[in-house]
Amino acid sequence: MQSALDIIGDELKAVEQQFRAYLESDVPLIRMVGEYVLSSGGKRVRPALLLLAGRLCAAETGKMVTMAGVVEFIHTATLLHDDVVDSATLRRGMVSANTKWGNEASVLIGDFLFSKSFSLMVDVGSIDILRVMAGATTRIAEGEVKQMLCTGQIDLGEEHYIDVVRSKTAVLMSAACETGAILGDADPERRQALAGFGMYLGTAFQLMDDALDYTASEAEFGKSIGHDLQEGKITLPLIHTLRNCTDQEQCTIVRVVEQDEMLPVDFSAVWTLVERYNGIGYTIDRARQYVDLCRSQLELFEDCPARQALSELAEYVITRSR
Repeated sequence: MQSALDIIGDELKAVEQQFRAYLESDVPLIRMVGEYVLSSGGKRVRPALLLLAGRLCAAETGKMVTMAGVVEFIHTATLLHDDVVDSATLRRGMVSANTKWGNEASVLIGDFLFSKSFSLMVDVGSIDILRVMAGATTRIAEGEVKQMLCTGQIDLGEEHYIDVVRSKTAVLMSAACETGAILGDADPERRQALAGFGMYLGTAFQLMDDALDYTASEAEFGKSIGHDLQEGKITLPLIHTLRNCTDQEQCTIVRVVEQDEMLPVDFSAVWTLVERYNGIGYTIDRARQYVDLCRSQLELFEDCPARQALSELAEYVITRSR
């Protein structure tokens, strides 16, 4: 992400400084948990996307910084809720907030972050941005419910899964990019192109997460490896494997997915099949295709440092190890 940091480093620092002000509350636990999660080393991809899209469209810096903070608040709220739903114990290499303070605190402080986000958006004064962000948060919630309904669904198809990914992960990146375009008063064609850039990039980002859940070390990934499988989540490496393996091998996968507790030997058995049928390679290839699509969305824009940084940020999504 170095190219992006070279261009928007000062704005990202301003976003970090704003977090503390945004967490102002008479309830000390809100600041404590909020600062813990927000300072835990997130990659800030979504704020970076908004700032770069805004730069590409000559947006005003102050409003970009505010909205970049809003996007990260929304993302953090979804993480707090996700960790409760998934019973996660690690997040970004640290003890998850729900493990440290309990599920009730995580859910309620996630609600605070959502509410604060919309309060800040009102101050920005754009009905278009409110409409985009309201639509995005609604779709995120729908995506989480879709994912819950798909848990343990061995016959889950790739198209259905990609629809879940778009709703659960990609839509917020799309909204971040579109918000940058709105702040820069971009014409409808460029606004739609940046929204598409974020949607394709977010899809690639989640597919790489799917691959890393099987291949990264826990220290690199910052959360438990194999957690998706343990939770019964059928992600793309497994979808591809199930599509190509034998009936007997499929029975092995079903047994692991359906049991209450996954032992290391169980993960190893499934990993062997995923490796045999190139589930990881297929997933990375699909992620690469989405990155190529997102880069094509930049063709409307003149070559400049912001456009180049967005293109290189897309490449980062493919090459990252966490």
